[in-house]
Amino acid sequence: MADDNTMLAARITRHGDADALELAQIPVPAPGPGQVLVRVAAVALNNTDLWTREGAYGAPGDPEARSGWRGPIDFPRVQGADIAGTVESTGAGVDPGLTGARVLVDPAIYDGDGDDANPVGLLGSERDGGYAQYVLVEAGRVHDVGDSPLNDAELACFPTAYGTALGMLERGGVRAGETVAVTGASGGVGLALVQLAAARGCRVIAVSSAGKLDAVREAGAEHVLDRGEGDPWQRIAGLAPEGVDAVLDVVAGTGLTYGLETLRDGGRWIVAGALGGADPHLDVRRLYTRNLVLVGSSMHTPAHFRTLVGIARSGDVRPVIAATFGLDDVHRAQTELATRRHIGKLVLNVG
Repeated sequence: MADDNTMLAARITRHGDADALELAQIPVPAPGPGQVLVRVAAVALNNTDLWTREGAYGAPGDPEARSGWRGPIDFPRVQGADIAGTVESTGAGVDPGLTGARVLVDPAIYDGDGDDANPVGLLGSERDGGYAQYVLVEAGRVHDVGDSPLNDAELACFPTAYGTALGMLERGGVRAGETVAVTGASGGVGLALVQLAAARGCRVIAVSSAGKLDAVREAGAEHVLDRGEGDPWQRIAGLAPEGVDAVLDVVAGTGLTYGLETLRDGGRWIVAGALGGADPHLDVRRLYTRNLVLVGSSMHTPAHFRTLVGIARSGDVRPVIAATFGLDDVHRAQTELATRRHIGKLVLNVG
């Protein structure tokens, strides 16, 4: 039976199918020096949760090896990176005035302290995450969003999907007035790319699947192409005959092979996913003779996340939520996530 010293959590005990994820009563952690304990209000789901559970990331020299995002997982591991909640208590060296603050959590574990540090780990993967009633977080990774008009479920959508999308825009130098193409536009990161690029003042051409085109258009895309109706890259070339300034790609695969020609000279291709395949053929001559830029982008930097917090606090971009679930219904939530039938984000309401 639960008591004040235990909490409900969903954790993976090994790599595998849904039965590798278990609900359990575990001790409420105590914040150490430099940490805060956050009472979780809502936590959003990501494909990363599925791939971490499945061990689908491979390893250097062994792409079929079962592995977490950055290597072996220390089991059991509480999943969940995208957390909105309230600071419950603080550890030594942390301003106790943070207690009670409504916060958005930066889930990245960085390789340094600077604004441009790179993520080398993630809550829910390298450390316990927010599929629980409470989570321990470094004090510097919680950001006050008490004045945001968004609800907790909407706030929880921001960290990974919108953080990844913003990182792509920033690393790709995407500016107002540019024409961008977005692949996989109905997924979590794809829809975030459409919303953020449109809010930035870009002309957005999006590629999505049938049945989801209207939702992508409502998110801010000027043109939405059904990927099942002919070659989308030929149609993109027709809509932007002088070439697009940037392709924001979460699919890769053969798109990278055939889509490179749609870029203008000096254009940028920013990739942050490989849903369509991780080993595309690429004619490097097209890359260097046209001064094209190929950018890999993984999540966000601390500076990017502060910008994202500003967007969340303003309410200028409102995430699209497909469905919400209770924490005790996490298995059904992950099953729904795996179908990719939804548009927008799936969220666990915990608080």
